[in-house]
Amino acid sequence: MNAPADPTERTRRVTYFLVGGVILVLVVVALVAWNSNEETQTAEQKADQLIATLGQAGLRAPSKDQVVRELGDDGGTVCADPELALQKSIMYGLATNGAAGPGLRPVIGDARLAKGTLAVVKTYCPEELSEFTERIEQFKTADLVNG
Repeated sequence: MNAPADPTERTRRVTYFLVGGVILVLVVVALVAWNSNEETQTAEQKADQLIATLGQAGLRAPSKDQVVRELGDDGGTVCADPELALQKSIMYGLATNGAAGPGLRPVIGDARLAKGTLAVVKTYCPEELSEFTERIEQFKTADLVNG
């Protein structure tokens, strides 16, 4: 007959496995936190750059926290896929008078909107700048809103 396993040895093994698992989880959490801190620093640097660019263009800039939260370190949805058909259609749809059906007419958009979006593209995804500039030039803009 086999002798039963020593309960203290079994308890020790379980303890070692649990401690090893906890250490492994802590290492993974530390790595994620370290990478996220690096991304946060990049996001804050780009946010500062965007806020400075908007200030030079004479535009009001949102707070640094808002910019970091919305655009992150990669530009968020602005730079995700500028050629996406839905984004294009939304952009063209916003440049109308808001009516439906036969009353729908294009309008002159505010130049500040174009300048602000251009500043985001320039800061976060400069490789898309020339194509985006060509697209913005298709719209008729003017200084419409004061302040």
